[in-house]
Amino acid sequence: MNLHEYQGKELLKRYGVAVQEGAVASTLQEAETAYQQIVSKSNNPVVIVKAQIHAGGRGKGGGVKLAKNAGDLKTHAGNILGMMLKTPQTPGGMEGEGKLVKKIFIAEDSYVPTFDSCKEYYVSILTDRDTKRNVIIYSTEGGMDIEKVAHDTPELVHKEYVDPTLGMIGFQTRKIAFNLGLSGKAFKEMTAFIGKLYAAFVGTDATLFEINPCLKTGNDDIIAVDCKVSIDDNALFRHADIEAMRDEDEEDPTEVEARKNDLNYVKLDGNVGCMVNGAGLAMATMDIIKLSGGDPANFLDVGGTADAERVEKGFRIILQDPNVKAILINIFGGIVRCDRVAQGVVDAYNNMGNINVPIIVRLQGTNADLGKKIIDESGLEVHSAILLQEAANLVRQVLAEA
Repeated sequence: MNLHEYQGKELLKRYGVAVQEGAVASTLQEAETAYQQIVSKSNNPVVIVKAQIHAGGRGKGGGVKLAKNAGDLKTHAGNILGMMLKTPQTPGGMEGEGKLVKKIFIAEDSYVPTFDSCKEYYVSILTDRDTKRNVIIYSTEGGMDIEKVAHDTPELVHKEYVDPTLGMIGFQTRKIAFNLGLSGKAFKEMTAFIGKLYAAFVGTDATLFEINPCLKTGNDDIIAVDCKVSIDDNALFRHADIEAMRDEDEEDPTEVEARKNDLNYVKLDGNVGCMVNGAGLAMATMDIIKLSGGDPANFLDVGGTADAERVEKGFRIILQDPNVKAILINIFGGIVRCDRVAQGVVDAYNNMGNINVPIIVRLQGTNADLGKKIIDESGLEVHSAILLQEAANLVRQVLAEA
């Protein structure tokens, strides 16, 4: 689950991480009120207006503006709120539709006393599956596209691996601060910053904390000016407060609907819808679709209770994608009986009545022969298969005819 910048900063503050202070606003009036509060506290009329969407590169699309006074604040807030913000990370990139901005973050000016006296760094923490460790990626080149830095000057990107059973060790935070070229107060501040950031990463069951830029102010303080946070969906049952931060407006509507129906669904860019019971079988199904000349349009795991109701919900979700030219249902009947799944497919087909794409049903396992008989005798435009290769051949055939 992704969080907005202002939400990520709330989590960081819980763990004592210094952040760029500010307030969120969803209307122009709220923005003006937030501005007055920030200015009265900082005694500095300069603030930054930031669009709050789940995408990076907001400044490139005009979603981050510097306001030097109340007039600027009103102008920028009015322009950003309600805009369709296009960034390299929104759907379709800079040429796409963009994302609607419903909230903005009014942030204090952290570049004091002057911009030239500050220095930006890059710091992120994520899990490295190859080493089975958490890794801190950091660089002196903050405020820039880290991918470009890694490509053009890889020597400027450092990694520090942390054994999750031991946790962050003191020498590692000092090593990071040293490699960033810090000394004196800034060195001590960075070591403390890294330690608290790692504690936040572990404590919230995050999959990513990205601080870009991580700022050394003119006073040698270290603060998070921006942050990108992703939380492990599988750990949200332990964090009801974080789960409550979910912004469904920023998520794919079909994925939101699937989650409400307890279906594991991920939208992809292909033309063959998949409905499978079991994640491993789903991956194999997507492979066979590729080998048959198609492209999977989704990952959809209906779980072990693929009854008529769940099959119908799966159909409705898959068919919301206009790119779907065929649907492959691949069920292994272990606990679930194939004849019940087959009857569920028939019932769902009859209930919906408007399925206009070919459907291939491959059943294997308990009562697979009865399931195939139900499909074959249903009189519906549904193709049945027993072998996975047979299903793949049917996919190839219906795509050629489409």
